[in-house]
Amino acid sequence: MVVKASSAGKGIARRLGLFVSAGLLLASASCTTIEDGLGLSESDLKTGYTASRPPVTFETAQAQDPQSRIGRSQHPKILAAYGGAYSDPKVERMLAGVVGKLQAASSDPTRAYNITVLNSPNVNAFALPGGYVYITRGLLALANDSAEVAAVIGHEMGHVAANHGIERQQREREAEIASRVVSEVLASDQAGRMALARNRLSVAQFSRQQELQADALGIAHIGRAGFDPYAASRFLSAMDAYTNFRNAFQVQNPGLDFLASHPSAPQRIQLARNHASEQGAPGVGTTDRDRYLAGIDGMLFGDSASEGYVRGRQFFHPGLGIAFMVPEGFVIDNTSEAVLATGPDDVAIRFDGVALSPSARLEDYIASGWVGGLDKSTIQRRQLGGLEAVSARAAGGDYAFDVTVVRVGNQVYRFLTAVPAVNASRVASIAGSVASSFHMLSAAERNSLKPLRIRIVQASAGDTVASLSRRMVGVDRPDGLFRLLNGIDAGGETRAGERYKIVAE
Repeated sequence: MVVKASSAGKGIARRLGLFVSAGLLLASASCTTIEDGLGLSESDLKTGYTASRPPVTFETAQAQDPQSRIGRSQHPKILAAYGGAYSDPKVERMLAGVVGKLQAASSDPTRAYNITVLNSPNVNAFALPGGYVYITRGLLALANDSAEVAAVIGHEMGHVAANHGIERQQREREAEIASRVVSEVLASDQAGRMALARNRLSVAQFSRQQELQADALGIAHIGRAGFDPYAASRFLSAMDAYTNFRNAFQVQNPGLDFLASHPSAPQRIQLARNHASEQGAPGVGTTDRDRYLAGIDGMLFGDSASEGYVRGRQFFHPGLGIAFMVPEGFVIDNTSEAVLATGPDDVAIRFDGVALSPSARLEDYIASGWVGGLDKSTIQRRQLGGLEAVSARAAGGDYAFDVTVVRVGNQVYRFLTAVPAVNASRVASIAGSVASSFHMLSAAERNSLKPLRIRIVQASAGDTVASLSRRMVGVDRPDGLFRLLNGIDAGGETRAGERYKIVAE
């Protein structure tokens, strides 16, 4: 979480039903093919492969490509949204080898690509018009070999080669025009509303078709480059497992995904296998696993110091000098907007911070209108770790809420706890447990905090998933995370002599 000086009113996740002045923007871990804002400074641009002559750069190679202007203009926004570029010489050398093979096997060898690793723990990859391709370090941590990363990059190259960014941009403009016509001219006409709904579905379906086309192009591409074409289906399965792992305690509603921009995982995985089978039986191509693992050994894992650290049920922010703990059974998700924690029985907690004048009363602030459904009669002043705090209750939709704000200098930190209304009596104990754990970090605590990294270890005789996962530090559900990071199914085991990823300092 990065706390900024901002207005009060960020809002909790809409599914919790609390009415606030501004909605929470939720980010997904899905591939993006339009200029949604991720970027790098010009000095951070990398070609991902060796130029043929010193004067040739990505910029000069793409100077005549009219699409490069779009990617270049969005480049800084992408960096700002994803924590900037991640710089690691070993990672960059490993990727240069992968991209070099892909470039040599490209159906359009004149097209240049700018490959950027983003300093984000999220699992994501996307492309912009003009050859700008992005991949997060979170995705690199999930991948298990060079072929899987090649499949991801090849997929994004497929988007660029097929001009999907331009096509999507044009389609969205058409949809926007149609929306205005329906809302302004046919607002009361049922047929008009149905036409608008069909148009929105058409835009979404068009995007799903783009994804499947990019899959086919990417799998053919990595096969030509000598990589295992089945790596695409393996990594899609890993992405599906990652989503299930993260959503273990969250309410699932498949209906909400109807207009998602990506095909369902089972369909996409099977189609990827079908495309791979056209190039041969499983075993064709190389995975280059050892080189890949050597390249990511020591890579930063999870959040950076500027975002704060999640250590099991605890959140520490050395920059802000604060920490707190969530109850047993809760899982913390540190997003750019806020720290979110979800627990059993659809209980959720949101933590964020805003600037507030030291002269402003906390009672007045909490009652100022940024929380809908607030019961002002419940406003209560309290002390948390020697810090001034105020709590209150609220209700909205099917949820009961506790809102607690804590003052630290000219900053106010906010805890928002949501419990289903049928269990409203539990909100006090859950919110009280979290708020009372909030404290300022001591110098010793700050100095002891170190970032987590991917470490590569070799399994010895007698090692098991259980024994290796016990070497993981600072993570929740280490056994499950170890299996996820190493592509080991439930019931599967490690093998002596094989190398595996663990998370350690």
